[in-house]
Formats: sequence, C-alpha cells, structure tokens
Amino acid sequence: MGEIVLVISGASGAIYGVRLAEILGSDARIVVTESGRLTMAHECEGLTPEQLVEKTGAILENNDDIAAKSASGSAAIDAVVICPCSGTTLGKLAAGIGDNLATRSAIVAMKERRNLIIVPREAPYATVHLENMAKLSGWGVTVIPASPGFYNLPQSMDDLIDFIVARILDHLGRDNDLTKRWTGEELQ
Repeated sequence: MGEIVLVISGASGAIYGVRLAEILGSDARIVVTESGRLTMAHECEGLTPEQLVEKTGAILENNDDIAAKSASGSAAIDAVVICPCSGTTLGKLAAGIGDNLATRSAIVAMKERRNLIIVPREAPYATVHLENMAKLSGWGVTVIPASPGFYNLPQSMDDLIDFIVARILDHLGRDNDLTKRWTGEELQ
C-alpha cells in the first residue's frame, strides 16, 4: 500500500485528524496548515505537529513546500484525507486552487483520481460550503462530515471520535474495529 496524506486544517475538530494519525502511524504523511497548528494546540492540550509525528511515526511535511512528495502525481500516494477540512480549504479546492501543500496534495489527488476524503466540521453550513461540497462530491471527492452517529450508544468522547475515524478508515479500505457496526438485529 502507498502512503496516506493527512492534512489537518484550521477547522475545529483537530482531534479527528490526531486520532486518524494515531491509527495510520507510519503510513501517514502529515501536513498541518498554520490555522491547523493553532487549532490543534488549542483543542488537543498543546499538542504540536512535531509531537504528533514523534508519537505516531508519521512523516511531517511543511505546508509551504509544494515540491514535497505529497504534491507529486508520480509518488506512491494512495489517498489524501483533509481532517478536519476548514471552509477556506474547501473553497480553495472547489476553485482549483493549490497554493500550499495541503491544497496542492488534494488537487493532485483529484487529477490522479486518487481517493480524496474531506471531513468538514462546521455547524451550520453556509450555502457556499454546501455548494462547494456538492461540487467536490460531483468530482468524486468523498465528503464525510464530522457528524458522529449515536446508534452504537457511545459512552465517551473517544467513542464519538472513533465513529468518524472508523468511517474514514472504511473509505480508505483499511480494516478497523474502532466502533460497533450495525448488524440489523439491534432493534429486534
């Protein structure tokens, strides 16, 4: 398997990206935007991208380096996941703007027909966000809003986080047992 590029942008919900990085480990190349760095520090008890890669064995790439491996169409990259995906990043992708490594990696994923997953975390969505998500979905991008389900009867914040991360892993084709799966027998 090739690597997964994991972008953590500035939307609230950095913990989803952090948890995904923990699961992917050394299979991940991590790109953190400046806003993502701020949000991660605020929401994840001061965690820095450097500490995250030390903890997970992932590779950290500089968001200013558009010549990095993650931006290459010929690199062995399986997928790009933007988790969380800010409204700004969403808008740039819908407009075809690849002005940093985060957006360039995603644009390359689209042109190479790689799996691109975005995890928007807004509430409510502005019409422009909805239109941009519809546009990207029409281009083959998978949109997984950070909206956890409750049918598995979560008992903790970790259960809610793992619900979303499990859905991302499912769409990456990665086996996981992070959450209880619906069997159809729950209401019988």
